Amino acid sequence: MERGLMWLPLLAIFISLAWAGWNEYQKLEAYRAWAEKFDRAKYDIYAVLAQQGDNLTWGKPTRSGPVNLQTFSLKNVQSLRLLVNGAVVDLENPPNSGSAIALEFLLKDAAAVQVPFTEVALAAQWGKHLQQELQRFL
Repeated sequence: MERGLMWLPLLAIFISLAWAGWNEYQKLEAYRAWAEKFDRAKYDIYAVLAQQGDNLTWGKPTRSGPVNLQTFSLKNVQSLRLLVNGAVVDLENPPNSGSAIALEFLLKDAAAVQVPFTEVALAAQWGKHLQQELQRFL
């Protein structure tokens, strides 16, 4: 009896890890179906981001597909910055790590859009690509 009670927390942890893995798999499959219609797309636990021509669409991933989707045109972007821990960093020489990572798009109507990322390298890669795309519209 005592040994059974010792294993009960381990069983609960295993079940919760299995549920978390299944939940993340469902999010990934919903993202995969959503991303098919775009030229370029990225997924991470904080946000999905996709590019179709000069339009960028981003939102939050869920099991039923991305929600809170926002779309804006690169033609309306005044500048692009990489933020790591709230500070602007160089796209060419980003730090190796950081806790709060985002690409910030400053729009011509004075609004700012911040798309969160989990990895600095991925954010820098997207930033470089989008910076090249912006050069076509400036």
